[in-house]
Order: sequence, then structure tokens, then C-alpha cells
Amino acid sequence: MCIFADERMRRLLLITLIMSGLCVAKAQEFRCNVQVNSQKLMTTTQAYESAGDKKVFENMQHAIEDFVNGRKWTNLKMEQVEQIECSIALILNTRSSATDFAGQLQVQLKRPVYNSTYTTGLFNYMESGNFNFSFNETQPLDFDLNSFYGNLSSTVGYYCYLLLGIYFDSYMPDGGEPFYQLAQQVQQSAEGSGYVGWRGGEGSKSRYWFMENHTNSAYAALHEAYYSYHRLGLDMMTKDQPAARKAIIEALRSLRQVHSKRSNLLSVQQFMDVKIQEIVSIFTPAPAQEQKEVYDLVKEIAPIHVVKLNNFNTK
Repeated sequence: MCIFADERMRRLLLITLIMSGLCVAKAQEFRCNVQVNSQKLMTTTQAYESAGDKKVFENMQHAIEDFVNGRKWTNLKMEQVEQIECSIALILNTRSSATDFAGQLQVQLKRPVYNSTYTTGLFNYMESGNFNFSFNETQPLDFDLNSFYGNLSSTVGYYCYLLLGIYFDSYMPDGGEPFYQLAQQVQQSAEGSGYVGWRGGEGSKSRYWFMENHTNSAYAALHEAYYSYHRLGLDMMTKDQPAARKAIIEALRSLRQVHSKRSNLLSVQQFMDVKIQEIVSIFTPAPAQEQKEVYDLVKEIAPIHVVKLNNFNTK
């Protein structure tokens, strides 16, 4: 896979400052795999359900794929092999009318690692509550940063900008900032819609908090963590493993800095949920001193995961 060179990354950072979802460029940014699972609807008594009506789920999948993969979210001129790999899974639980659905939404993002065939997870999150939305297969998924056309298009659009932010944070210092600002615009346009997930008062795991965590200057070290872990850490593993591990430890220190400002931050939890197994793999052969520091950092930042480091030398 073709991967950004440092010179190109600097150029891309300049381009992101003039973001526009309507610009025409070389190739779309995402290569997103979408799955719509309607199995629960088939095993429960649901209105508006017939053999001929199940085509709506295929159309829903294609509509979301076209929405993500066919739209220009930025003015970046990306080659096809540079497209960002992600996935969206929609597990439908209920169907209350011909066009009204509810279910669970899961979003994942991956990133290639320099000089290897390895891809690392950047984001993997399943919303905890019911995701309610309307879908009419005869109408397109309309979307605008400053308008709310529907919960499906606004939610998927919001996550597209969030994923772009995280992805470019991993390549350059504060590289994701313009995208987080765009995610914030989507959130602000949607918070008065009446749909759950857009407001801060709806719990610590609403969409509002991902946006807030990444735009709040008090948590600037979160962006440093993504850059240190990936660009200075994983990308350097084939060149200088001790230096790469040091950068990953520095990323964990950055997360501790954020954690000290506010514990149980949603974005910090998500980072650790995605990375913990990778951290275990990287530091299992590491010197005891490094293992102890990683153990202590994980214990402080995400104690739920510390059991996975039980084989580390912590003396």
C-alpha cells in the first residue's frame, strides 16, 4: 500500500485548512465496508415485514456505502491506494414503521503502518444506546454541515469527520484539527433534532463527548498521543524498536496527562480499548523497566485492562 511521505503529509496539512465537502478531487477519501444486519427483525414479530420487503435492507446498505465512499468529504487529492479503510455495522433491533428503524451502530477505522503489511486499529466503537433513524429507499441521504436532514446521514457524516480527524492526528501534529471542527458543526446542527446522542446531558458516551474531547484545548495531549503512538512509534518499529517503544510510552504519558484533567474520558477509554492488545504484544519482549512503566500507566489510565498485563515484570 502506498503510504504518505513526510513531505506529502506537510502538504496535506496545508490543504486541510481549506476544507470543503463539495470540492471535486482525484479520489474519494474512504473505502468503507458497510454491513446492515436485519437478523433480529426476522426472528421477532415486526410490522411492515415481508419477503418482498427485505430488499430495503440491501438498499440501506448500498445507500450508506454510496454516501460514505461516493462523497468528497475534503479537497484532498488522494490516490485510490491511499483511501482510508473503515467499516460501519448497523444491527437493526426494531422497525416501527415502513421507514423508521432502531438498532446499534458500530464504527471502525484502520491505518497502515510504515514499511509493513500490518494495519493498526485507530477507532472501534459501538454506541451503547438504540440508534433511531428513518430511511426511505426512494430518497437520497441528504447531508449538509449546517442543516439536519436526518439522523442517519448526520450520524454517519459526523463519524466520517471524526475518523478523518483521528486518522490525520496519527500522521502529523494536530493534523486532525480541521476535521474535528467539522464534526462539531454536524453535532451542533443535530443537537436540536430531538434524537438521542447529540447532547452532552445524555450521558458520558454520547456523540457529543467524542467531539468535545477532541476540540477541548484542555485535552490537547490527546492529539499528541495519537501522533506519538503511530507516527513516532509504530511507523518506526522496523527501523528502531527501542526508540519506537519509547514513543509509545510517551503516548501513554500523554493519555495520563489527559486523564489527570478528567478521569474516564470517552476518547481515552476508546484509545485504550483499541490498543491494549497491541501494547501487550509490543512490550512483552521489552526490558523489565519498560514493562513496569507501561503497567503502571495502564493501571492508572485504564485499570480495567491491567489484567491483560499480568505477565509483565512489575518489580
